Amino acid sequence: MKLKNVLIVVKDIERSKKFYHDLFGLETIVDNDGNMILTEGLVLQDEAIWKKFTGKEVIPENNSCELYFEEKNLEVFIDRLEKYKPSVKYVNKLMTHTWGQKVIRFYDPDGNLIEVGTPME
Repeated sequence: MKLKNVLIVVKDIERSKKFYHDLFGLETIVDNDGNMILTEGLVLQDEAIWKKFTGKEVIPENNSCELYFEEKNLEVFIDRLEKYKPSVKYVNKLMTHTWGQKVIRFYDPDGNLIEVGTPME
């Protein structure tokens, strides 16, 4: 068995597609009317479909998991992030962990937690 994708629930799939394309360079692989597979294995699912299938409410900013990206030029990414409109809500601005890795955490437009850090090589 292997992990194939990671799915996140979004209110506006087109807004989220633009967000992940503009900031992370992710491209659409499959668009199945409310379920969209992006490069790197990220799946966007429309909130209405999620609620229909699961019967569960979505809890934004629940902080129970995060999407993790690595970026060698973190300062360049942060500059792009700072200029992105609408602006993002930060969990923490640029910080350095005790092991030397630089990271930044913020929410996507739907409250999904994202961390971007320098590679741990």
